[in-house]
Amino acid sequence: MSIAFTFPGQGSQTVGMGKDLADAYPEASAVFHEVDDALGQKLSDIIWNGPEETLTLTANAQPALMAVSIAAIRVMEARGLKLADKVSYVAGHSLGEYSALCAAGMFSLADTAHLLRIRGDAMQSAVAVGQGAMAAIIGLEHDDVAAICHESESAGVCQIANDNGGGQLVISGSKAAVEKAAALATEKGAKRAIMLPVSAPFHSALMSPAADAMRHALAQVKKQDPVVPVIANVRAAPVTDAGEIADLLVTQVTGQVRWRETVEWFAHNGVTELYEIGAGKVLTGLARRIDKTVSGTAVNTPADIEAALATILG
Repeated sequence: MSIAFTFPGQGSQTVGMGKDLADAYPEASAVFHEVDDALGQKLSDIIWNGPEETLTLTANAQPALMAVSIAAIRVMEARGLKLADKVSYVAGHSLGEYSALCAAGMFSLADTAHLLRIRGDAMQSAVAVGQGAMAAIIGLEHDDVAAICHESESAGVCQIANDNGGGQLVISGSKAAVEKAAALATEKGAKRAIMLPVSAPFHSALMSPAADAMRHALAQVKKQDPVVPVIANVRAAPVTDAGEIADLLVTQVTGQVRWRETVEWFAHNGVTELYEIGAGKVLTGLARRIDKTVSGTAVNTPADIEAALATILG
C-alpha cells in the first residue's frame, strides 16, 4: 500500500473550519496562532466566526485553507506520523500545492502564510473587476474543451484552468471569450456550462502580473527540498528540487491545474490511498470519479485524524 496526501484548494473554505481541531489539540491551536502572528491579522477569528464573504476573499481564503491543512498535519505528526516514512507523495489543488509543500518542509509555516497572502492579493488585483471570467464545463473531455477554447480566442484569452476529471473542466480568461466558449460548449453537447461566481480569471494568461509577483516573492524565501516528492500541478509528475518547484509555482499562476492527470499518475504508480488533509472533501470526490482503484479519505475532524492514524501507523 502506497499513500499520498492531497491538500484542497479554494472553494473548500467554510466558516468554522478547523475550530474543532484547535479546541481539541494544542498543536493545531498553535498553527492558527502562528499564522495570525505571521500575517499581523486575526485570521483565525475570520476563519471561525466569519463573515463568510470576508473569509471567501482570495487573500484570506488561501492562507486560511492552508492553516487548516497544516493544523491537521501537526496533530498527526505529534501523534507519531513521520511524513517521509509513511507518505510517498504530496499534491495540492492550486493553492493546496503550497499547503503540500509546507507539510513536506519546503517552506516554513510563516513563509507559506506570507506567500499565500501575496498570491491572493496579486491574483485579485491582476485583472480589473468585470474583465475576466471562469466557467465550469460539465460532460465534455479535455481535448473537446481545448478546441472550444481555441475557437473562442477571437474574443480574447480563453484556456483550460482546471482539469478536475470526471468530465469536469474549468475554463478561464477574458469575459467575452469565456462566455463565447460556454455557449459553444452547450452547442457541442456539454451537459452544463456554468459561469462561476469568481472574482478573477485564475490560472489564465491574464494572471501574468500575479506570476511576476510570485516569482519575486518565491525568490525571497528560504526553501528546502521537500521530504517527499510533490506531484506538481502543471506537470502532473513528481518533483523534488526546491528551485525547480518554485519555478513551477510561478508557472502555475497562469497554467493549468492538471488534477485528473495527477490522480491518474498516482493510480499508475502504485498509490492506493489518498488522504485529503484539510477542509472539505472535494478532492476525495474527484479521485473517486477519476480512478476507482484509488481510495480517497477526507481528514478534517479529530475523529478523522484518529481513524487515519490508526490505519497509517498500524
